[in-house]
Amino acid sequence: MSDLGDIPDPLALENQVCFALAVASRTVIAVYRPLLEPMGLTHPQYLVMLALWQHAPLSVKDLSRLLQLEPATLSPLLKRLEANGFVHRLRASDDERSLAVTLTPAGRRLRDEAEKIPATIVGRLEMEPAELQHLHRMLTQVIAAANKANTANNANHSHQAVRGQAPAS
Repeated sequence: MSDLGDIPDPLALENQVCFALAVASRTVIAVYRPLLEPMGLTHPQYLVMLALWQHAPLSVKDLSRLLQLEPATLSPLLKRLEANGFVHRLRASDDERSLAVTLTPAGRRLRDEAEKIPATIVGRLEMEPAELQHLHRMLTQVIAAANKANTANNANHSHQAVRGQAPAS
């Protein structure tokens, strides 16, 4: 176990990384909301569109992996984007089980409007771009570390289940 050093109360709410991440996520997404609503997008839909503007066409499986979302979570987002006329979902000709997601002309045009969002967000947060780039690098490290810890934890649970043991709590 890691030494928490001089943290007087490691269970204090204000010392919790998970709390800071949760609050930061909610409050930063709230800054995006008034920019996305006129475009007819929610923040999760915006993330899907960002991925598609960069990589379209994509299979649902690849889009799910790229966004680190379960297909069951992604499916309703895609249905709504399709209903709004921004994407098409088509069966792949070489594999009927695979759905390809492509942008419609309206979805491609939406990118022009979205290009203003990053600079507007930087301005509203009143932070330097270098600070936000540093934060992004640190969060990317946290994500990688959490994914690694979750993978190890899932492997441990699977190994114990195979051996007929209850996972340790």
